[in-house]
Amino acid sequence: MILEWIAGLEPAGRAALGRADWVSLKVDAADAPTWRKVNRPHASLGMSTVLEGMLQFATEFRGELATETMLVKDVNDGHSAIDAVATFVERLRPAIAYIAAPTRPPAEPWVQPASEEATNRAFQRFAERLPRVELLTGFEGTGFGTTGDVVQDLLAITAVHPMREDAVFALLTRNQADRAVLDRLVADSLLRRVSYRDHTFYLRRFS
Repeated sequence: MILEWIAGLEPAGRAALGRADWVSLKVDAADAPTWRKVNRPHASLGMSTVLEGMLQFATEFRGELATETMLVKDVNDGHSAIDAVATFVERLRPAIAYIAAPTRPPAEPWVQPASEEATNRAFQRFAERLPRVELLTGFEGTGFGTTGDVVQDLLAITAVHPMREDAVFALLTRNQADRAVLDRLVADSLLRRVSYRDHTFYLRRFS
């Protein structure tokens, strides 16, 4: 119902939702065929109307605005799809943009999470445009910073955002740990090593 209020540009609906302290808008695609495949909206809804409603709401809302983008393998995880969504989300100016993976059993058996490479690419493209981007990969970590348990620290941080290799090495050094710890996490399929723009990143493996 909330989405239909926004999509329909209903002033009463926007006003009611505007009284909330925190609102998250789902932005999975910026082209109609992909949007219909991922979100399966009611036939009466048009994507352009929904996106216009989101933009209008974002200009009026005085609480904390967030967005969530669910990446589905071979549907909305390509270069052009990610760039289009990132460009639109930038116009919403959210306080935080979440990039999620379908970690729960989906409604359709063909649905698979995007690869770690695609997820990292999306994170980097969003981060170029937005002040705060985080991943939602389904792993509940122990928090951020150094807790004294370097393994749990690495798993917690990389579940929320990719860590560049130099930052990983700095964390290992602060904990008096060597690279063998990192290599073991990769070998055990807990972390995935990916490349982006001449840098190596590590992500919590979720697929």
